[in-house]
Amino acid sequence: MKLIERLEKYCLTPAMAGFEDEMIKNLKADLNEYVDEVRVDVLGNVIATIKGTDSSGSSLMVFAHTDSLGMIVKKIEDNGYLRLERVGGVPERILPASNVVLQVAPGKTINGVIGFVSHHLTPPEDKYKVRQINDCYVDIGATSAAEAAGAGIKVGTPVLYRPSFEKLINNRVAATSIDDRGGCALLVEIAAHFKKHRPAVTLHIVGTVQEEFNLRGAMVAAAQLNPTAAICIDLVAASDTPDIPSGNGVRIGSGPVVGTYTFHGRGTLNGLIPHPKMVELVEKSAASKKIKLQRHATLGLLTDASYVQLVGKGVATVDLAWPTRYTHSGVESCSLEDLEGLRELLIEVIGSFPTKERFERG
Repeated sequence: MKLIERLEKYCLTPAMAGFEDEMIKNLKADLNEYVDEVRVDVLGNVIATIKGTDSSGSSLMVFAHTDSLGMIVKKIEDNGYLRLERVGGVPERILPASNVVLQVAPGKTINGVIGFVSHHLTPPEDKYKVRQINDCYVDIGATSAAEAAGAGIKVGTPVLYRPSFEKLINNRVAATSIDDRGGCALLVEIAAHFKKHRPAVTLHIVGTVQEEFNLRGAMVAAAQLNPTAAICIDLVAASDTPDIPSGNGVRIGSGPVVGTYTFHGRGTLNGLIPHPKMVELVEKSAASKKIKLQRHATLGLLTDASYVQLVGKGVATVDLAWPTRYTHSGVESCSLEDLEGLRELLIEVIGSFPTKERFERG
């Protein structure tokens, strides 16, 4: 399966944080073909291992999250409309008139739309207001609470952007949940390569859960594996569109990106200043393969890496990313060439990773 085909398959799979079962099944099945062992833990992390040729050497955890952000039904109105709460960083300003799906059972969804005051009936003073989540509602066509319940809706039902995958020109795509299904697709690409070219270092390939819900799963997986070092695969928000006059300088089509600094700063006071030796290894690998490497330092961004670094006695950790526009919306957009460049970079980093490296500082 080509990278774009796997990416499309994953982007079209509804799997909100806490409800990742369809992605768990997909990823486990796809990895099983290439690894020595694969299992799923209690939280839902998919943990696969390719044993290194140096059994006494280091272990490396490479991970991406399987879940997406979304919303959850918190109330069913008597008239059949559904009230919502956010799960993760859903931008409220894009919600009105959005197409959504509701996961009423494993593998089963129904369609809905988030309500919107008709343009013809909108008072002038409301034209430029952002409706907060408490004012939003989903219309599934039901006319009563009983009809909504009959369709399978309950308090706690997940609500997601309706999955889509569109090809653009210049080898680019616009799709739902590129964050982080691009990373999941790369996990399988890596596994396929190292089945044929077994690395010296023991490689743990992990699809984590609940990243969008305050980064819950990765820490549990890392605690089980106790890796020497870790690489987080996730997107980074690009700032190359006309409406971002200043930003992190990251551009689509200019290659993969190494994170040099992240800090959320909004509720979750965590982030990552990567281990210097990990950055050095990444830069040497990029230079060796003549891969153009971007760097980013971004406030307001957070990945699983920020918690994995804190496991046990500490884990040498780095973020590797590909640039993406319109993040946390239903139409995230990226370049397949950047994803392919990140694949080649990851293969070189893993293949050349030292088995006896010491990461103590100072």
